[in-house]
Amino acid sequence: MALELRQNLRLTQQLIMTPQLQQAIKLLQLSRLELVDTIRQEMEENPFLDEEVPDTDMDTEVSGEFEEPEGPEPLEGIDATEGTDRETALQNLERPGELTGEGDGKDEFDWNSYLEDYGPVGANYDHRDSENPSWDNVLTSLPSLSDHLTWQLKLSRLTADEIRVGEQIIGNLDPNGYLAVTLEELAELLSLDVPFIETVLRKIQEFDPPGIAARNLQECLLIQAKVVDPSNQALEAIIRDHLKDLEKKNYVNITRKLKIPLAEVLRLVGMISSMDPKPGSVFNQERVQPIVPDVYVVKQGSDYKVVLNEDGMPRLRINNLYKEVMGGLKKGAKAEEGKQYVRERVQSATWLIKSIEQRQKTVEKVAQSIVEYQRDFFDRGINYLKPLVLKQVADDVEMHESTISRVSTNKYMLTPRGIFELKYFFSSSIQTVSGEDIASKSVKEKIRKIISEEDGQKPLSDQDIVKRLKAAGITIARRTVAKYREMLGILPSSRRKKVILPS
Repeated sequence: MALELRQNLRLTQQLIMTPQLQQAIKLLQLSRLELVDTIRQEMEENPFLDEEVPDTDMDTEVSGEFEEPEGPEPLEGIDATEGTDRETALQNLERPGELTGEGDGKDEFDWNSYLEDYGPVGANYDHRDSENPSWDNVLTSLPSLSDHLTWQLKLSRLTADEIRVGEQIIGNLDPNGYLAVTLEELAELLSLDVPFIETVLRKIQEFDPPGIAARNLQECLLIQAKVVDPSNQALEAIIRDHLKDLEKKNYVNITRKLKIPLAEVLRLVGMISSMDPKPGSVFNQERVQPIVPDVYVVKQGSDYKVVLNEDGMPRLRINNLYKEVMGGLKKGAKAEEGKQYVRERVQSATWLIKSIEQRQKTVEKVAQSIVEYQRDFFDRGINYLKPLVLKQVADDVEMHESTISRVSTNKYMLTPRGIFELKYFFSSSIQTVSGEDIASKSVKEKIRKIISEEDGQKPLSDQDIVKRLKAAGITIARRTVAKYREMLGILPSSRRKKVILPS
């Protein structure tokens, strides 16, 4: 068997994600609150990261007791004269050892001086407290539905078996407060009779909130009806026998079947409308987080100025301890390990600082581009919102579309017209009769306005809305109107009809 030696030339393309790039991408897609949390975590893990704080009188007094440290030694290639532009000189100086932490550490570059100018990107804006988002919606943690019901269960005078059944019932409630298992399944699990399980269930259904532990919507409303008006048989009859008519607002049929006046039916319908179809949902609300804008849009004369929000953002720097540690290490295996650790930590800190600075600059550029594209929106309102896609902004700021997508996610802009997510300003286009393009969000707003001005007794159908939009120069299909209406949370015409009693 002969062996043959061959040499092949193959061209391959490979994308390598460096640690710096991975970190930059991660920081770019974080919201402002997440970014602050990430920075705080990095400061806890990296001893060479330090937060720059303004000098106080206390700091001045304490530092006066010690000998003032010598300033940083002049760097090679930089003439230490008054006329030297320090920033330009540092930018022109390329020393890989300083950026990576290479070297013995004795004549290292002063990182504190190098990064002393790191801080807010863009102009400063002294905004009033009244323009800040309200912090009133910051809530403490609420007790869970299970905790609330278990507390009531322990206060009830029940036997040991009843408590055991009650705990199983409470543990099998879905987030809306409905029983997610059958009584037969509970009876089999606990080796008890179904009637006994049902008896305990009735007791649990008397707990707060009203309507809890129901097996369906009808039972949930019936439980609440007994609390609202226990002796009202007509109220129970509507819930038990006429839910379909109630959904379709066929009140005349209910009047005819129950033989009660229309006014009484409308009164009972109002009582049913005030009931909670999901009694357990109030205990499953997520913690309300305030929206903190990443950028401010301030009107100055006829122009709009984009200002980054730097409030609460830590200003990072490299701790000078790095230079002292590197200079104090002696030769040896342990010393080399120590130097390697210092280099890695300093390198990580440097990447973080530069990534944050790059993120802030990118957010500012993208926000500025959006403001320029949507100038009519800021001047005249939502009806003048222009169609905008990621590619337009990407071409304007000379970045990739994926970068624009990351920037526009979970970033908010405080404008004279309110707080908007950056993603809000991106919208598909719909062509008008005149050939002009209009943003889909503007069309949704027109649909909402048309429905808000309709006659409650004769609500407009989707086809009627199509005709009115066409009269305004916007041609869209009926199914598109239906889709936009559903996105706006507006019911169809058959369920928007209002019944008004004759005077």
